[in-house]
Amino acid sequence: MPMLLKRRSTHCRVVKLVGAALLWSLALPVSAATQELWAVFAPDSQNPLNNKFTNKTEQSGVCPWHIPARCEQLGIFSIRTRDITFSSNAPMLFNPTGPADPRRSVMYKLPSEWRRLEVVSETGERETVEVRIAGIGGGATVGRPATWTAWGPRNWNYAPLPCLGTNYLIGDSQSVLWFWLVPEGAGACNLVLQMDVPSVDYFQLEYAYELKTPNPLTMGVGTYRGSIAYSVGPNQDFDFGDIMIPSDNTLVFNFKLDVVHILKIDIPPGGNNVELVPQGGWQAWLNRGRKPTRLFRDQTVNVFASSRFKMQLDCQYAEADNTCRIVDSVSGESVPVNVSVTLPHGITDEAGRPVNRRPLRRDGVGTELFQPTQYVDRKPSTLHFEIERDEVEKMLKVGESRTYSGNVTVIWDSEV
Repeated sequence: MPMLLKRRSTHCRVVKLVGAALLWSLALPVSAATQELWAVFAPDSQNPLNNKFTNKTEQSGVCPWHIPARCEQLGIFSIRTRDITFSSNAPMLFNPTGPADPRRSVMYKLPSEWRRLEVVSETGERETVEVRIAGIGGGATVGRPATWTAWGPRNWNYAPLPCLGTNYLIGDSQSVLWFWLVPEGAGACNLVLQMDVPSVDYFQLEYAYELKTPNPLTMGVGTYRGSIAYSVGPNQDFDFGDIMIPSDNTLVFNFKLDVVHILKIDIPPGGNNVELVPQGGWQAWLNRGRKPTRLFRDQTVNVFASSRFKMQLDCQYAEADNTCRIVDSVSGESVPVNVSVTLPHGITDEAGRPVNRRPLRRDGVGTELFQPTQYVDRKPSTLHFEIERDEVEKMLKVGESRTYSGNVTVIWDSEV
């Protein structure tokens, strides 16, 4: 009995979301600074337990160049840009008689809480990404006669709470590069003036961000896109106080998540031809003068799977039921063949249960969704073929040799 295995949509599809991208653009400001963020999931046989997206966005600034180990530990990524700059529209004035207004000094209040956005594939699948701003820094110049030591007693090198320092500071008397970490949900971070400062310019902006991406194993193959817009300016998402005015009032993050999956079935040589025999083979039963109680074959195949899939049968011979049949070419009589599947550890059904001898049907009922919990890399699976006792009795009662055959196609379909 030849057995055929079919795999549907097992190759990677990377597509462009033209229509959805247009819809997103209509909802965003006409003029805005933009940052493209790109993450990819592809199964890795060297690290099958890694079921997370990899951020492929090019980094710049403090994380790649100065504190890479710490950023990796924190799971944050930094971007240095001149797409948005800031200039003061008034001097920062020291108040010798009491505390200065923090909103008229060096101040940073950022969207450090998690925010959610939706990413959409070309097929309309929707997933949620979360993002937060996790650090702030950049380059600043101060107008003479002030210097960057005009703030104290702990200056730019020592982040004011709730921000946290990174021990990163480069500069001269009039300019400085620095970077601070911003904990989740932190409020404003302020430096205290010690003297008047005629003017301040932030000639470049640097920020760190942190991501929470969806589980790629539950996502279909393709490209998912979405955007989130942050307002910039006094009392906005990126709030640098009342007198630091940005060159652009919006910062947009455009997300692209590429999902690449594998669904591959390896059949050992000769595995396509399945011969159903009694336990121990025909000779053992003939020697004992008994009729076998069943005919069967357990066929092992190797599975590579990172994505959800479904299974069903296609049959050369079938009647009104959901099983395949094999036929005696002489008499035309047929008998049903029960087919079931056992899947390896790491693949469950939609209820999270292991899959052990799960019946396969022509209509696919009961096998509509199998879900990997990790990348399954060349793990054995078993297809069970069996003719039950009553049908074996029918095949043997005529007392003559017969040969039954038929094609049974097992379909592994990733289009779920």
